Amino acid sequence: MGIKTFFNRVKKGVMAGMTVMKEQEQTLTDGRILYLIDQFNRSARRAWMFVGRQYYQVDNDILNRRITKMVEGQKVEETGKANNKLAHGKYKTQVDEKVSYLLSKPYTLKCEDERYADKVKDTLGSKFGYNLSLLGYEASNCSIGWLLPYIDEQGHFQTMVVPSEQCIPEWTDSSHTELASMIRVYDTQVWEYNRKKTIHNVEYWTPTSYKRFVNQSNLLVPYTYDGEPENGPVAHFQRGQQWQGWGRVPFIPFKNNHVEIPDIKFVKSLLDQYDLSRSEAANYVEEVKNLIFILKGYGGEDIHEFMKILNEDRAIPIDDPQEGGVEALTPTMDITALREHYEQLKRDIVEDGQSINKDLDKFGNNPSGVALKFMYAGLDLKADALETQFRQGFEQLLYFVNRYLELTEGKNYDDQDVEILFNRNMKVNEAEIINNCVVSKTLISEKTILAHHPYVTDVEEELQELEKQEEKQANDEIPIQPLPIDEDAHEQADG
Repeated sequence: MGIKTFFNRVKKGVMAGMTVMKEQEQTLTDGRILYLIDQFNRSARRAWMFVGRQYYQVDNDILNRRITKMVEGQKVEETGKANNKLAHGKYKTQVDEKVSYLLSKPYTLKCEDERYADKVKDTLGSKFGYNLSLLGYEASNCSIGWLLPYIDEQGHFQTMVVPSEQCIPEWTDSSHTELASMIRVYDTQVWEYNRKKTIHNVEYWTPTSYKRFVNQSNLLVPYTYDGEPENGPVAHFQRGQQWQGWGRVPFIPFKNNHVEIPDIKFVKSLLDQYDLSRSEAANYVEEVKNLIFILKGYGGEDIHEFMKILNEDRAIPIDDPQEGGVEALTPTMDITALREHYEQLKRDIVEDGQSINKDLDKFGNNPSGVALKFMYAGLDLKADALETQFRQGFEQLLYFVNRYLELTEGKNYDDQDVEILFNRNMKVNEAEIINNCVVSKTLISEKTILAHHPYVTDVEEELQELEKQEEKQANDEIPIQPLPIDEDAHEQADG
């Protein structure tokens, strides 16, 4: 055993002991857990999570709009007036743009020890790329996406995305970099005779263990699954017959930005105004058809009879030709000012939401590389913030991957540095990019060139294909040596 390995193990043992002591001091009581749940349920943070999900599903506030009037001091809904409710999916488009731009392509791991990078990728599995995109949606809509690493019954390392509204973190620091504990709340449904019953589940996670409860009328009742220790905390996973803990709270935050604010908060007021303006314009178009008639000298008394005669005969009988007549009033609206208003709102939504600028009047139908950079400038800024936070989340995930590899291989990888690279899905001027790759061939590594080439989707796979191609070319270029001639045999044949 090397000195470095020895000190790493001693350090880890000391840290584990300190964690247990710290946990014993700071473990939350049932009353405090219930208090934190109540505070979280009332918080603006949780409310914004649901607003983000709501607007991503284009369930905008305009759909709840009612047009009312005052009748004898009471608000009464006007059911006879046009009330169009045009909900636009601009927020959904912005979120899809960001997630697709940063997380739709396979990620790349950069490490000096390629074997270790392969181990990390194999441990995370093919599903991790999909989980990354789910975390992108969770972070965008709810401010934070939470990843739960665990070991399944077959002993394989797995990860699960936990809905953000289920997670109540308790941080050790004001910058929210390390968890002291995590409370998870969620509902499940079970059959009780012939009816379904909702169970309110509560989980309390610490660095070494977790507890399960059922919330029954604001009372936490502990419960465990078969095979787990009863009447006490349960370790994070079972290795053989031994229960073990990760040494950290196994919830990893993937934040939207450093202030933990969802994207919807930056554009909601603009979206609501845009929906309202477009709905008002639609109401105006509909109301123009509904003319108001002013009748003078009309002989009939029944207004319904008047409308029937107008629709059938297209004529109106008048008793007094001198004083009688018909005037039509049409609703008026400055439609030009309204159009300018919602066009400006549309530009504001693009700017404040940091999405792709699709103004073809500025950039044309086939923009150059420079123009594309201007179009993607806002999205790049937003993606940079998300990428910074996701790199931090991945570094925390590596701790759990290393602990799993240590359990399965008996080897410590804490001294290995690995970096995750997100390959952005930016529309490019392919001719310009390819030309730049050719020019840079002698200046930068082949791996970097492939990472930026528009035709390459998986850098590692492309490197393997190039290696096979070079081997084939080398084999094809080996000259064929002629067989040696036996001169004695040749002379005997002549004789």
